[in-house]
Amino acid sequence: MRKTAKQWKDIYSTQEFKEKYVCEGASLGALVTQKGTSFRLWSPFADAVTLNLYRQGSGAEAFEKHCMIKGEKGIWEYRTQRNLHEIYYDFTLQMEGRTVFSADPYARACGINGQRSMAVDLGKTDPEGWQEDRPPALEQETVIYELHVKEFSWDRSGGFPEETRGKYTAFLHTDTTLDGDGVHPTGISYLKELGVNYIQLMPVYDYGSVDETGKGADFNWGYDPVNYNVPEGSYSTDPSRGEVRIRELKEMIQSLHAQGFRIIMDVVYNHTYSLDSWFQRTVPWYFYRVNEDGTASNGSACGNDVASEREMCAKYILESVLYWAQEYHMDGFRFDLMGLLDVDLMNRIRAALDERYGKGEKILFGEPWAADRTAMEQEKEQALKQNIHNLDKNTGMFCDNTRDAIKGSALELKEPGFVNGAPGMETEILNSVRAWCGGDGPSGAKAPSQIITYVSSHDNQTLWDKLSETTTDEELRKREYRLAAGIYMTCQGRLFLLSGEEFARSKDGMEDSYNAPIEINRLDWRKAWRERELVDYYRGLIALRKRLPGLCDKSREAWRRIYGQWTRDGVVGFFVDNQPGAGRQRAAWDTVQVIYNSRKEREDCQLPAGEWEVLADGQDSFRWEKPEPARGEIAVEPVSMVILGRREQEK
Repeated sequence: MRKTAKQWKDIYSTQEFKEKYVCEGASLGALVTQKGTSFRLWSPFADAVTLNLYRQGSGAEAFEKHCMIKGEKGIWEYRTQRNLHEIYYDFTLQMEGRTVFSADPYARACGINGQRSMAVDLGKTDPEGWQEDRPPALEQETVIYELHVKEFSWDRSGGFPEETRGKYTAFLHTDTTLDGDGVHPTGISYLKELGVNYIQLMPVYDYGSVDETGKGADFNWGYDPVNYNVPEGSYSTDPSRGEVRIRELKEMIQSLHAQGFRIIMDVVYNHTYSLDSWFQRTVPWYFYRVNEDGTASNGSACGNDVASEREMCAKYILESVLYWAQEYHMDGFRFDLMGLLDVDLMNRIRAALDERYGKGEKILFGEPWAADRTAMEQEKEQALKQNIHNLDKNTGMFCDNTRDAIKGSALELKEPGFVNGAPGMETEILNSVRAWCGGDGPSGAKAPSQIITYVSSHDNQTLWDKLSETTTDEELRKREYRLAAGIYMTCQGRLFLLSGEEFARSKDGMEDSYNAPIEINRLDWRKAWRERELVDYYRGLIALRKRLPGLCDKSREAWRRIYGQWTRDGVVGFFVDNQPGAGRQRAAWDTVQVIYNSRKEREDCQLPAGEWEVLADGQDSFRWEKPEPARGEIAVEPVSMVILGRREQEK
């Protein structure tokens, strides 16, 4: 008789189960070495397991079948002295009087659409020079650019070779231009010029919502994992060959590293594509949370919640992160719905990355919220915003307080923020400037390193589309847009922007375009050049930001650099102690003053004594290259901002 979800939950909660079957040190999955190939599957309650071997990733019958042997801790194993590189496999399990077919939850390669696993000698997938691949040196400031592989190169105007459009291989072409004109950079050259230094890749693990055969015109962001440790096949030139997607993703990362970018991987360990997963088929209900009434917990709003608090599930997630860092040289991880995972696990991941690669070398952050209540067990704490003080200071969170203070609620379209006319937002803006440190913020952040400062991401409306909902006058909207950029780029915290934000990217007002046609989602490279003045404005702000150590400082005491704050209705001003940190080169300006004016009238502000220089305003973010003196008073134009610097005064 088949057990119910609640019965399984009760079994997994017992100390007897944990002592008998938890095996945190075990190596699982298919391993190909010079000595042969081994297959190991954790399935404590299977009565029998058969390994099926195939020569193809889909179709065809198994050419061999082998009975696996059950060992300690519920691990089934088959070993052979043969090298089975590029041989596909799956399992037939007998459990509770029924036959279950499953791919390998621990697979590192797979066939088309991920339905059959593949044994792989990972060394044979390395591109030339892979062992020498290194990320560029860490910079003083982090500027993250969120990017979808297919969106990046799908538009023909980008000038990418036809066969690479929407593929990993598009990133190997580092000198593309608009319609191939040889004059206007697109792609990698464009991003280098923009000044971002981290590329955050939206999901590149194997996900379930797109047919890898290419028969349909499917598009999806990819937040629906099927094989966590395998690259997505629809971005490869040949998804039918499991080794190709691995090599091409490595080539992509190698190219981005060589061009000066570090890579962040967007990971989704909080739920799976469906409950009918390899987890569920091999260990029913172990990897999922169950409510007391026996229903599946659904804090993800995707039909299931992964049970990160259970030992073997935590082991899986931790090892998966470390695998991507080691095998694919990923430089950081962004956790989708991090609030559904537990604080202990996030701290273990942070500690393990620090131990292997050096403290803070790998960036780590996530969304500190959940879609709904989740049935977390063992009295664990969720990695929610209110618990951020229990996370390592180098584990960050997206700050929706800053986002909404600047432009208005992402969930209430007509609700404005500071830049588009909402009254009473001045304190929120000043808290945002200090990255919500110093005890006044809702997060209780330990340091600016814990705050991701942003105004737009793939979720919700783009910044342009949000402002379009609150401001009908397009010229005024353009001023609001620049003010929004100017504010968040002069806040402490780590900077983050959605790809195309810098050229007023629009999705025709669509809230969540996760499965909309690629025509809606693609990066419009022609628009990037039509809006060149706005792109240059972002470019100047990014370049200036990197020259302001008072804003780049991520230490626990960094918030104390913000002082002399003052407000009037719709106007915010403050000073920044811009002295460099220990061992750093002296900045050009010892003190920085920033003024935001959201009013529709000019604001005249008195300047303290000294020789001030205008570094940027609402029209020109490159004024710092040829700074003009300012003394006595400064006029801040309507819906605009100004950044001033004062050079070190002679003693």
